[in-house]
Amino acid sequence: MLQSTSSWALKYRGATVEDLDPPPALSTKPTELISNALMTSYEREFTHLTVVSEDTRALLGYLNIPRLKEMLKKGHVRETDYVGEAMQKFQRSGKVYKVITMDTPLEELEAFFNGGVDGGGPQDFAVVTDENRRFVLGVVTKADLEEFVKRRPA
Repeated sequence: MLQSTSSWALKYRGATVEDLDPPPALSTKPTELISNALMTSYEREFTHLTVVSEDTRALLGYLNIPRLKEMLKKGHVRETDYVGEAMQKFQRSGKVYKVITMDTPLEELEAFFNGGVDGGGPQDFAVVTDENRRFVLGVVTKADLEEFVKRRPA
């Protein structure tokens, strides 16, 4: 078990990512128009969309919607461009990714968000997968964790 990383850790009391009740992941494809991806994110109020391969459904990267809005504002991309031009790609070679599953303790998730437990630096969100990383089950953010702590009785 990890040492407490914040005063919140005492409030987790054995809770796991599953207790956050993450919504199912919403994925897009690299060939989707940015305008369609934006519309989807607005409709569901998502700040991150995963990007998957059209052929294999393998996780390729993600769209950070606040970053995408900034890119649009600065003219780096247009809404008529493809998601593949704006997505942030996962590095495949030489990097070990922390597997976050529904069974991951919230203390470990918090440490991941803060850059510990193989996070490699502070993280905005975590992709929740099955143990074998074959299926994307959801996306959780630091804000989801904070909201869980606020609504959980002391």
